[in-house]
Amino acid sequence: MRIKILVIDDEESLCEILKFNLEKEGYEVDCAYSAEEALEMDLSGYSLFIVDIMMERLSGFDFAKRVRNMSEIENTPIIFCSALDGEDDTVMGLNIGADDYITKPFVINEVRARVRAVLRRSQATRQWQYNVSKSIYEPDITFHSLRIDRNVKQCFLGGQEVNLTKTEFDILLFLLTHRNRIYSREEIIRSVWSSDVVVTNRTIDTNIARLRKKIGEYGNNIVTRLGFGYGFKETV
Repeated sequence: MRIKILVIDDEESLCEILKFNLEKEGYEVDCAYSAEEALEMDLSGYSLFIVDIMMERLSGFDFAKRVRNMSEIENTPIIFCSALDGEDDTVMGLNIGADDYITKPFVINEVRARVRAVLRRSQATRQWQYNVSKSIYEPDITFHSLRIDRNVKQCFLGGQEVNLTKTEFDILLFLLTHRNRIYSREEIIRSVWSSDVVVTNRTIDTNIARLRKKIGEYGNNIVTRLGFGYGFKETV
């Protein structure tokens, strides 16, 4: 069975370009010309969504948020393909849960390469999840009233769930499991992000700032060492 990809963009000509070139790669490709049209489709059979951001009613961001809240497809990879090329747009897309971000105008060979990379990661993740499901229960990571449940991927503060993005969760998990040492931004990037995703220092700083606010008093335990990086200190 061929891998199915759904392209969502209100520019029909761009949809046709992507469809033509991705089908040459051996994929089965469908197109939807709005987020609303896509949400009316049966999305469970697709292995990847390639989504424009700036569409008339529902944006690509809106589509991605809905997908991440639909249990059957919440883990389906998303690549944003947009003319929005600001760093804040990229950060927002990745924080929502996108697996990659391509700016328009694009080079079709780059699109092909990124699609292959995202699909490889997705397949590897599914295999890892299968292996994890057969493994032993992973104990919680705690620091006083701050707790990370690694099995359900949730964070709790004083028994109340803290609403973290996947990136914020992964950063906090990394810092809590490697306490009392300062890590450079590059070390954090290598530990949290895939090597296929380009991440800037500002992306790290933005996520750290948001994380500090969300974990209350323990935000002070995430310390900055100017010129070096970040760490989680048990005493501050």
